[in-house]
Amino acid sequence: MTIKAPLLLSLQVGLSRTLGTAGAQDPDEQPWTTAIFKEPVEGPVRLSQQGLEGDAVADLEDHGGLDQALLGYSSEHYPAWRTELGQPFLKYGAFGENFTISRLDETSVCIGDIYAIGQARVQVALPRRPCWKLARRLRNPGVIERVHETARGGWYMRVLQEGFVERGSFVVLEERPCPEWTVTRAYRVYHEPAKDRPAARKLADCAPLAELWKEHLRAGG
Repeated sequence: MTIKAPLLLSLQVGLSRTLGTAGAQDPDEQPWTTAIFKEPVEGPVRLSQQGLEGDAVADLEDHGGLDQALLGYSSEHYPAWRTELGQPFLKYGAFGENFTISRLDETSVCIGDIYAIGQARVQVALPRRPCWKLARRLRNPGVIERVHETARGGWYMRVLQEGFVERGSFVVLEERPCPEWTVTRAYRVYHEPAKDRPAARKLADCAPLAELWKEHLRAGG
């Protein structure tokens, strides 16, 4: 029997580290500090409200916090990215995600979705908007714009129930309070609120949406 439920295909963590060479002339070789390099983990990993054990955030001003405890990403995007980026061996985790998940993507995941994964329960809080570090990680300056065009950035999750998770776990949808707000639609409205002010106001009223995004939308974008 073929199982068609979404699966946690790969689980990644990574600590902050400084890379590059002091005094390098090439900007891509100059020192930078990041935790975007994630490595796969086998076996159960403890998930708390702060995130996965063994994981870290380098830039606490723009990233991290309870609403960004985890980054999920669709495994379905990798074939296209391997072609577009000319990197045929691009591995899961290359987009800095903690969870690489099958059979889900930004068009099927909604803001506020609650998923059971292993012993834990998580909730989708906001779309992921990648920063320049993703471009540097992938050595492709155009990848940020491409993510913006496609909305293939992934989604951040908060942790509602702590527990152990591991690769191979089912990703079970338990609740969907905001079915009208797919991650893709929320991403589009947030980036161009002037195109549809009523939609921007409705998105700001979506209770599970991260407060940071609500404030931005209510301020007019």
